[in-house]
Amino acid sequence: MSRAVEAPHAPALPGTLSEALRAELIAFRRDLHMHPELGNQEFRTTAAIKDRLEQAGLRPRALATGTGLVCDIGSDCGPADGAGGAAGGRLAFRADIDALPIPDTKTVDYASTIPGRAHACGHDVHTTVVLGTGLVLAELAREGRLPRPVRLLFQPAEEVLPGGAAEAVACGVLDGVGQILAVHCDPRVDAGRIGLRTGAITSACDRLEITLEGPGGHTARPHLTTDMVTAAARVAVDVPALLGRRIDARAGLAVTWGRLETGHACNVIPQRAVLSGTVRCLDLAAWRQAPDLVHAAIDEVATLYGAKSQIDYVRGVPPVVNEPGSVQLLTDAMAARRGAEAVEDTEQSLGGEDFSWYLEHVPGAMARLGVRPPGELSSLDLHRGDFDVDEYAITAGVELFTAAALL
Repeated sequence: MSRAVEAPHAPALPGTLSEALRAELIAFRRDLHMHPELGNQEFRTTAAIKDRLEQAGLRPRALATGTGLVCDIGSDCGPADGAGGAAGGRLAFRADIDALPIPDTKTVDYASTIPGRAHACGHDVHTTVVLGTGLVLAELAREGRLPRPVRLLFQPAEEVLPGGAAEAVACGVLDGVGQILAVHCDPRVDAGRIGLRTGAITSACDRLEITLEGPGGHTARPHLTTDMVTAAARVAVDVPALLGRRIDARAGLAVTWGRLETGHACNVIPQRAVLSGTVRCLDLAAWRQAPDLVHAAIDEVATLYGAKSQIDYVRGVPPVVNEPGSVQLLTDAMAARRGAEAVEDTEQSLGGEDFSWYLEHVPGAMARLGVRPPGELSSLDLHRGDFDVDEYAITAGVELFTAAALL
């Protein structure tokens, strides 16, 4: 989708996109959309980004993970402050570059050409926004008009738990960074606008699998067995209930099951049961306690019914907790471009996002980037094969980030 829309306010800062650059970025996004790649397989995507940055005279560096890039613009500065606001250090802009393992069901000429793969979460937009930001800022840096050095970060494998961000941090992408910003497509916000929230804007998300074991037997004599079906059922019901009484309800800690398998015959008590699901949490402090709390609750219920438990608790991602100073920077940047009315409040999402790993180390914030065509009453949710965006969001995202770099 594309349309010609002008900002309702004259920009107060340099760095407005030319029509030629707008058209180029839309074409770049559509090319990515046609060639989606899964996490840690983004070789073509990485090469396309690298080629365009090098054309602009920049020197992108490949990540040690094999895919993804970092690219610095502007001279080095002092060490990062690291204490909420960045007196020194680069301002980083992060994009995630991977796609999802679902089919693209849209009837557009830029639909995915790869069966069973689609950019159904907007990562192609995120990538294009950061690329466009780099192209604009590189030109301003050559003119001596970039007040603060920046880093572009193109991160692989956001959709792969525990997220490619953790590996990127281990590769040193935050060295010298004092603050980091990102956007995430939001189909409930109109293109040309952003949603912001101070504090947690996403949820933590972990994965949980439990194996219960015990002596089975005949259903005529359950007293001589571990009644595995009952044990599994009680774990499924009682563990979430127990957790609800062991942590502040405002933390939003929730265990939700997606699979329960046990047994093969109506007159045989099985020896094994498997449950798997997710652990979500709205509060960062509570998320840090979650593994111990969940383990204890499972063991308690399983022991009560005579089952032995093996627990595979896979850490996913903590909540994205937006730092107040970074939220203010994004607010001021959008207001400078499009007026204060282009910024709206947003609620905390129950989805997870690995941008949170960066915020464990440096202050930063994520904005909800509007991608809904203005006037539309309905919106296509993320992670659907027919998800698409109003491509004016690319212009809005680039001008948001360039303004943030120039304030």
